[in-house]
Amino acid sequence: MTEPTSTLDHPWGAPPSARYEELARDFRPVIERIRADAVERDLQRRLPHEEIGWLREAGFTRLRLPAEYGGRDATLTEFFALLIELAAADTNIVNALRAHFGFSEDVLHSTEADWRHRWLDRLARGDLIGSGFSETGDAKVGAFSTRLERTGNGLRLQGRKFYTTGSLFADWINTAASGDGDASVFVAVPRTAPGVEVVDDWSGFGQSLTASGTATFTDVPVEQDWINPSDNRFAYAAPFYQLVHIASLAGIGRALADDLTTRVRERDRTYSHGNAARVSDDPQILQVVGRVRSAAYAAGAVALHAAGALQRADVALRSTSAGEQARAAATRAAPLEVDQAVSVVTDLVLKASTELFDALGASATLRTNGLDRYWRNARTITSHNPRVYRERQVGAFAVNGTAQPTAYRIGTA
Repeated sequence: MTEPTSTLDHPWGAPPSARYEELARDFRPVIERIRADAVERDLQRRLPHEEIGWLREAGFTRLRLPAEYGGRDATLTEFFALLIELAAADTNIVNALRAHFGFSEDVLHSTEADWRHRWLDRLARGDLIGSGFSETGDAKVGAFSTRLERTGNGLRLQGRKFYTTGSLFADWINTAASGDGDASVFVAVPRTAPGVEVVDDWSGFGQSLTASGTATFTDVPVEQDWINPSDNRFAYAAPFYQLVHIASLAGIGRALADDLTTRVRERDRTYSHGNAARVSDDPQILQVVGRVRSAAYAAGAVALHAAGALQRADVALRSTSAGEQARAAATRAAPLEVDQAVSVVTDLVLKASTELFDALGASATLRTNGLDRYWRNARTITSHNPRVYRERQVGAFAVNGTAQPTAYRIGTA
């Protein structure tokens, strides 16, 4: 029988499952390698091709797949706990893999047997999926300027996408287009297919290594089996994608808290008006460290609690015995819990990412320290699906019983 684990052994809280430590142990060496040169990558703007390759080789990209497909059968609470650990090393990589993991959920929940098994085989081989949904320009909300056209030479994909996060690292780009009668159609095309061009032109001040740039599709020949026969996403898609961002924020919180702790412990310069000969003994500085770590702890706890709601939805949807009412209740609760988490985690981590400087000196602002990346990345992540709308949606549910949206699109009104 396994001895119970003390919370002192896990300052961020108990693991989400009895087997979690065993599961995480396989990936922590890779995560540590990724952490080791995260600042250098950020300063040099070096895309993490090699680092994502390490994760693919280790099986991280197959976490949610069944064991018979080389996966680890990770629950969603285990999965998001591991994402937090990876995000503490480098949130760019978490964001670059976000579309891949979302596509995996689509495959796991697909009722189209042939399409499901075909993609399970590809994912089992280690194929990576990138994103190609969002567009700039004058496309209307809920519509796509990108088109899948029937021509005399077969199906052809034409269009241009932005925010193509992870696609430069991927084997396939999962994209959406307008098809016959302007109906939306989902199609995954090989990144190296003729007519596909992906450019790293993302110039945001944060998350700069996610390759969230432009993808252009010019007369791309499309095979029928690349098309998803269903236009339905998995039922908890909206909260899943948002929870990846929340997990990233929780990871940033842990990373900056650990970074601050180390720097305060090692700091040998103090101020004449300080409270102790060593910074590590100064009660005001220790208070800052404690406040920052508490914010990181709370962010992670909230993220994993929300992950439990997604796990319940996943279980209900896969269950052969769960009734329709139980499935509907679980899928309604998931986006509500995630929406309630967004604003709280955002505030905690953004505040912590500036407060950490209160415990350090001016030298902490040197670019080579990389401490600015915590705020830059957190601020960029929290600009996706703005939190002001999430707060309104929670209020609308609380007062009027209005259900959360099941999909998020951007475009002209």
